[in-house]
Amino acid sequence: MGAMPQRFVFDSSILNSIVGGKSAIDIPKLNIQTLEAATSFVLSYGFDLNREEDIEKVWYYHRRALVLMLEKLGFDETELPEVFRDRKHLGDIRRLLIYASSGAPDEIEMQKWACAILRCMHVFVHAENDLFSSFAEEIQSQILSAFQACTVHDGSQHTTFLQSPSNAEAPRIELLGFEVKPFKTSSSTVIKLLAKPDALAMKIFDKLGVRFVTRNLFDTFQVVRFLVRENIVSFPHIMPDQSSNNLFPVELFMEVCDELVQRMDTLDEKSIQTAFDQKLAEKGESVKFLRKENFFSGEDYRFIKFISRKLIHVKPFGGKEEFSFFYPFEVQIMDQSAHQKILSGPSEHQAYKERQRTAARKRLFPSSN
Repeated sequence: MGAMPQRFVFDSSILNSIVGGKSAIDIPKLNIQTLEAATSFVLSYGFDLNREEDIEKVWYYHRRALVLMLEKLGFDETELPEVFRDRKHLGDIRRLLIYASSGAPDEIEMQKWACAILRCMHVFVHAENDLFSSFAEEIQSQILSAFQACTVHDGSQHTTFLQSPSNAEAPRIELLGFEVKPFKTSSSTVIKLLAKPDALAMKIFDKLGVRFVTRNLFDTFQVVRFLVRENIVSFPHIMPDQSSNNLFPVELFMEVCDELVQRMDTLDEKSIQTAFDQKLAEKGESVKFLRKENFFSGEDYRFIKFISRKLIHVKPFGGKEEFSFFYPFEVQIMDQSAHQKILSGPSEHQAYKERQRTAARKRLFPSSN
C-alpha cells in the first residue's frame, strides 16, 4: 500500500476554517506535535520566537488571556491546570500548542484548557494589533472634529443644537444629547469578539462612535440628512451590511413624507408624529425593519445605527511620507423614548453583558457546558 492513502488525508477543521466559513476559534484541537512545528506555526502567525521581544509579546498575551478568563469570565483558578498558570511551570510557550494538539486520553482536560487559552490569546492579538493601537490620537481627532464642529451648545437655553458651521441661516436641529462613545477596553472588546457567533469574529467597527439623541422620530431622520448634507458623513463609505434601523422603515418614512408634503395644514410636532404612528399601525405585522442581528441586545432597543469609514491621513515622525488608511466609526441616532429606556435599564445592560459573558465562556470550551 505504501503512502498512497495519505493523498486523501485532510484536516477537516482547518479546511472548514479556510474555505468552509467556520472561525478558527471553533477548531476543536491543533495538530502540532514538535517544538519545531510550533516555531514555524507561530512564525507564520506573526511572531518570531527566535527574537526575545517576540517571545515576551507572546507571554504578554498568555498573561492577558489568563487574567480575562479568571477575573472577567469567572473561571475558577482551581480548574486551571497548574502547568498553564505561570511562565515558570510551562517554561516554553510552544508547549501550549503541543498540549492543544494532544490526543492522549489522560490529557483531555489539559488539551481543552490549552485550546481555551490559545483562543483567548488569539482574540487579544487581533484586538490589540489594529491601526487604532498605533494611531488612536490621529483617528479620534480626524473623525470626531467634524461632529464637534457642528454640535453647538446654547448656554442661555441649556440646549444643544446641530448647526451648519458654514451656513448660519440653515435651520438648526435641537438635540437632547450628543455623546462620544468611550473606548472599549481591550478586555470588553475580547469578550465581545469571543461572544460573536459568526466567522467574522475579528471585526470590530465600533471602537469609536457617536450618539445623537433627538426629541422625536422625525428628527432622527433629519440628523441623517444633516450629516450627509454637511459632508460630515460620506455616504459612499458606509458599510451597508452593518446598518440597522428598527425605528422606522425607510420606504414607509418616505411614503409619510410624500403625504405630509401634500397636506395644507400647518404641521406641528404632534401631528407629524401622529402621521408616522398611523402609518406604522396601518401596516401592522407586515412592517419590515432593517435589523443587523445582535442577539445580545434587548428587544426594546430602538435606534438607527450605521458604520461609516473615514480616510485618515498620518504623517509619521522623522519626515517620512504621509500615508492614509480607512478607519470605521459608528453613528447611533435615537429619539427620546429609546434613550429613556437605556437610561432606565441598567439592569438590561447588565443582562446584555451577562449574555455576552456566557457566550464567550461557551466559545472557549465548546464541547463542555
